[in-house]
Amino acid sequence: MVRLRVVTTDDWPLWRDVRRTALAEAPHAFKSRLADWHRGGEERWRARLEMPDAYHVVALLDGRAVGMAGGMPGDGDGNGNGRPPELRSVWVSPEARGHGVGGRLIAAVESWALRTGATALRLAVLPGNAPAIALYERHGFAATGEPGDLLADGVTRELVMVKALRRS
Repeated sequence: MVRLRVVTTDDWPLWRDVRRTALAEAPHAFKSRLADWHRGGEERWRARLEMPDAYHVVALLDGRAVGMAGGMPGDGDGNGNGRPPELRSVWVSPEARGHGVGGRLIAAVESWALRTGATALRLAVLPGNAPAIALYERHGFAATGEPGDLLADGVTRELVMVKALRRS
């Protein structure tokens, strides 16, 4: 059974290990590269987890990390003004794919965003990552047409997607 664990700064070794595993297993899915995260040590990993109002969650299967996701605060005011919070760093290990882990991670970040008063959740995905795009579409995200960040090739841009959030 998969269990979700909210990660705190004291869990930096767990976050480091799952992030490095994600970057090694699916380098095509992230702007960051594994080599970018070998520098900095504990301070850099703690700093990532200490970002004010951020949210990080890891999926565990029999004590092993099999997925991760993060939520980064937006600069919005909760009334639709400004940029909404972002879903980031979503990854599910090959062994756990197809078992609803990605959906559970997304739902956890959506719940966090709702608790912050957000009315939408935003994400940026690499345009060639069809499995991730399909996952996000299944969970209610839609492309915005907004130009995403420019990628390393200097031509391609991230695909920006957004989902309206509703309180239940």
